[in-house]
Amino acid sequence: MCLGIPMQIKSIDGFVATCEAKGVQREVSLFMMQDEDFSIDDYVVVHVGYAIQKITPTEARTAWEMYDLMLAGDPAEAGNHA
Repeated sequence: MCLGIPMQIKSIDGFVATCEAKGVQREVSLFMMQDEDFSIDDYVVVHVGYAIQKITPTEARTAWEMYDLMLAGDPAEAGNHA
């Protein structure tokens, strides 16, 4: 299973962005999406250090809500989202 992590762009230098999620910052390559226009505060899905998709803030928030539910391991909630 592959998991993409929603992250917010904090700075951009060429094809490298510093992105943040849940207080953790990482350098992310924008090279695979070089035809896309990026701005500070945009959200991207990051997989193995590469931005693979630009998403809305709402999509990022929804993804993190789902990840938080999975990490919490609440069986009652898990059954409602299957």
